[in-house]
Amino acid sequence: MARGKGSGSTYYDQAKGKWAAEVKWIDPATGRVRKVKRYAETRREAEKLLAELVDQKAKGLLAEPSKLTTREFAQEYLKRLAREGLRPNSLRLAKDELAYALPSLKEPGAHDPIGRMRLQEVKPAHIRAVLDDLLEQGYAPRTIRRVHMRLKALFREALRLELVARNPVEAVSLRLPQGERVARALEPHEVARLLEEAGRSKSPDMALLLRLMLETGLRRGEALALQWRDIDFARGELRVWRAWAKVNGKATFTGLKTPTAKRPVPVPLKLLALLEARRQELLERLTPEELAEVFLFGGDRPFDPDAFNHYLRRLAQKAGLGRVRAHDLRHTWASPALSRGIPLEVVSERRGHANPNITLGIYRHLLEEERRGYVIDLEDLLKGPGNRPQA
Repeated sequence: MARGKGSGSTYYDQAKGKWAAEVKWIDPATGRVRKVKRYAETRREAEKLLAELVDQKAKGLLAEPSKLTTREFAQEYLKRLAREGLRPNSLRLAKDELAYALPSLKEPGAHDPIGRMRLQEVKPAHIRAVLDDLLEQGYAPRTIRRVHMRLKALFREALRLELVARNPVEAVSLRLPQGERVARALEPHEVARLLEEAGRSKSPDMALLLRLMLETGLRRGEALALQWRDIDFARGELRVWRAWAKVNGKATFTGLKTPTAKRPVPVPLKLLALLEARRQELLERLTPEELAEVFLFGGDRPFDPDAFNHYLRRLAQKAGLGRVRAHDLRHTWASPALSRGIPLEVVSERRGHANPNITLGIYRHLLEEERRGYVIDLEDLLKGPGNRPQA
């Protein structure tokens, strides 16, 4: 069905066996005829598509026809993130998350329906199919949520660059099992058993590293990067300013995840005493200047990041705790801290989060349980601050 000049047309395409919606116009910059065509199963759907195309053209949102595939654009996107200074580990994570949906990013010969499609052809139904397939394969809800978020960011970038007319991921909502926690927080008796086994282990340095992570909530890489010069015994705090991590299979120093991750962290008194005792042992054979350059855990070079993981796994098995990960130790510190009334902002600062909203997202379930305890009768409320009830 033909319409007025510039308003497009719909017609049945015999070759495709589908209805087509087509818009043509003269590009004022080049003088060339531009054409955008979309297909639908029915005439009514084609009419609807045409109306969308005309509206997008009027708003300047109609993308230039391109043969760029989703995989090719994802590769460009990752290179751009690297140029913009994204940390190596974060860049690797971004690629891993995209590769769940676009396997050819890691294995060029892998079956990859979306990756091989033209970027402009990807529709919400294609995104939905990929996420459903991941769920059927048994991937955790958190993993699928991360893939969904990463795809959304990828197409949002394409939209900003006017390579696509709309973000197909925005239309796909996720309804996944709730209640999954990011990490496990050990119970007090489990911590006691873990420390008891650590006391019997043949590596006092690893045992001290375990205790430091449990008592400060530091990330593994942050703790491994510490040198003795980073501890201020007079102030009772340590300084976190870098991390020791694996990048492409090789241990190296990296920057921290966020600017706020550079931070001073108070050290509990008993832990400070243990560190001081270890420091005095080392001063028997090193000068203070030499000791300042020594790493707390490893000497002249930090322990390999994987070494602590292996140590913790063996220790947890001996303690009968099942699987315990290094990241669980951060949650083991944060959960009781929040339960005992330490302000969310303080916990967020100690954990090195970019802002308290991140902390809130992780521990929302815990804070909601705590809030339920604050149910106060009017009579108690009016008694005054001297008789304030406890939650």
